[in-house]
Amino acid sequence: MNVEVISVSTDTHFSHWMWKKTSPTIKNVEYPMASDPSGSVSRAYGVWQPESGLNKRGRFIINPEGMIMAVEVLIGPIGRNVDELIRQLKAMQVVAKNPGKAAPAGWEPGKKLIGTGKDYIGKY
Repeated sequence: MNVEVISVSTDTHFSHWMWKKTSPTIKNVEYPMASDPSGSVSRAYGVWQPESGLNKRGRFIINPEGMIMAVEVLIGPIGRNVDELIRQLKAMQVVAKNPGKAAPAGWEPGKKLIGTGKDYIGKY
């Protein structure tokens, strides 16, 4: 999909290395796993939990210009939906190539985009 994926946690790079060696899921991870033991990156993105020294589970979609396009932050044992992440990425890529268009709620690849602006108010 021509995207860059980086995971960041407060775990040390030694913990990441051990996870790669022992976890049947993590051993297949091909993207960089960054370490933020000081929590500075975590604080900057608002996911730092000072009482535990751990991060909330978050994902941030940042466009090539450096703008945060989407944020999802979950606490505790709640998993994220990778299918929804992929749908959102595809929608953002299609909209970026089609100025003046938007991907409506529930948009899926192959479906029509809608127009934006005052001429389209009340038409959807």
